[in-house]
Amino acid sequence: MHLDVSDLIAFYDTPLGRISRQLVGARLGALWPRVGGMRVLGLGYAGPYLQPFQAEAERVLAVAPAATGVTAWPGDGRQRVCLAAEDQLPLPDAAVDRILLVHALEVAEDPERLLRELWRVLAPGGRILAVVPNRSGLWARAETTPFGTGRPYSRRQLDRQLSDALFSPAAWDEALFLPPWPRRFLMSSARAWERVGKRAWPAFGGVLLVEAEKRMWMGIPAKRKSRRVPVLVPVPAAVARREPLPPGAGVLGGG
Repeated sequence: MHLDVSDLIAFYDTPLGRISRQLVGARLGALWPRVGGMRVLGLGYAGPYLQPFQAEAERVLAVAPAATGVTAWPGDGRQRVCLAAEDQLPLPDAAVDRILLVHALEVAEDPERLLRELWRVLAPGGRILAVVPNRSGLWARAETTPFGTGRPYSRRQLDRQLSDALFSPAAWDEALFLPPWPRRFLMSSARAWERVGKRAWPAFGGVLLVEAEKRMWMGIPAKRKSRRVPVLVPVPAAVARREPLPPGAGVLGGG
């Protein structure tokens, strides 16, 4: 189910890949307009989307799942990316303030363990921002793009999975209303597709974006109402016959 880094590189080098990066990146910037002084981590294949955060954030790092593979990033001679198991990130507890997931959650071997690991490395009050294929969109059905690989999500499914991992969804958005076909006339009108799509059919965007905050508390299950369960208690035969007990006799036996 994992993506291969060579396929991801090839896709983002195409005209469709470049325009999809621009459209998704615009929504990321709207959800995270300020990251000044923060430590930002990208997980999956987040490199193409992390560039705008580098000028403002205190530090920007990237982790690629071992099964996907890795390529040099950011490509200016410095290396800020590493390979790691998705549920064993090489970071201490509460190490980062923001985590961006792209091509990560939908292909994770165990999404629950991945989210718990993200909860561990995220600072109190920190947030994650996940980009996942939308079950109702066309891109989840297009196997020629990376968004057609893995498990697509509905908003309800994603909300439940985040809540189970102690994250509170705070903001939602959609992107990629452009059909996933490499046609020049479609890509030339991509921004018009985005504007019209968000107004006319917001539930059918190609990807869902959700920002969720690390929750520091857990709900306590409500106590069940106690039930009276009938039990059999042995009593002397005199009680059963409604006869008076001998002097000093108790309910469970003679005295």
